[in-house]
Amino acid sequence: MKLIIQIPCLNESGTLAIAINALPREVPGFDRVEWLVVDDGSTDNTAELATKLGVDHVVRHPVNRGLATAFMTGLDACLRRGADVIVNTDADNQYEAGDIPLLTSPIMAGEADMVIGARPIDETEHFSWIKRKLQRLGSWAVRMASKTDVADAPSGFRAFSRDTAMRLNVFNAYTYTLETIIQAGVSNLRIASVPIRTNADLRPSRLVKSISSYVRRSLITIFRVLVIYRPFFVFSITGSAFIFLGTIAGIRYLYFLLVGQGGGHIQSVVFSALCLILGFLFLVLGLLADMLSVNRKLLERISFRLQAIEYKLENETDTPSVNA
Repeated sequence: MKLIIQIPCLNESGTLAIAINALPREVPGFDRVEWLVVDDGSTDNTAELATKLGVDHVVRHPVNRGLATAFMTGLDACLRRGADVIVNTDADNQYEAGDIPLLTSPIMAGEADMVIGARPIDETEHFSWIKRKLQRLGSWAVRMASKTDVADAPSGFRAFSRDTAMRLNVFNAYTYTLETIIQAGVSNLRIASVPIRTNADLRPSRLVKSISSYVRRSLITIFRVLVIYRPFFVFSITGSAFIFLGTIAGIRYLYFLLVGQGGGHIQSVVFSALCLILGFLFLVLGLLADMLSVNRKLLERISFRLQAIEYKLENETDTPSVNA
């Protein structure tokens, strides 16, 4: 059994050594533990430093492509190198590397397909009060959308089984954390949360440049993923809301018509008709999108099987590390 620990990096020469030196070379249940760094177009010496620190595999993007793309590049690189389980962590040493066995043990026991480390949010000193509340609110929203029990949705400290890694597809370039949970939940993959420890803050977060920006982009991500994976639910809810408004407006007009005041409320008829038309259009869009989602599921199944064949052939030929 092989475990590969991947670290997406962007100009991390200041903290990478601390994070790498904390990584284990032995984890219970695995014959081999390897490290992989994804250099997402760094302009410093991140890639060279990773090699000097003894990282087994270094994959480089020629330009910065975003955290989500770097994450997916890492999964692909790990699978090509024969990983049975993949652990993702950060280069700023935010997560306690000694807790990696806590992430991998549910997968090794066959109890989970994806395991997410739940940070002690209330005890993390560098998290402001509003950030703690937003973390709680965001995790609740993701739980509702994905129908899972994930305690800390934005956490990047997580482990994946080989099959799960092959099934994941991230469409958003901003972050992978929310999208992968919703996708896994909709795909009926088993997700577990385990409490983990965190380390002192070494640098400000690059993902959360401002609270308002993070909330806005997270909401957009959640909405986009729901439209992709649960289109009929999204469009039917929207369509039902318009139909409800249109029905109320129509009943209101009928009331005034019966009491002899219909002439002064023609606008209610127009509003009712508009809402009803929009409502039924959304329902039709939902049905069409739902039929398209069937094709998406078939394509994902085909992609999974092709990846399994491709990675098996590459592992048999022992393909060396290459730049992305």
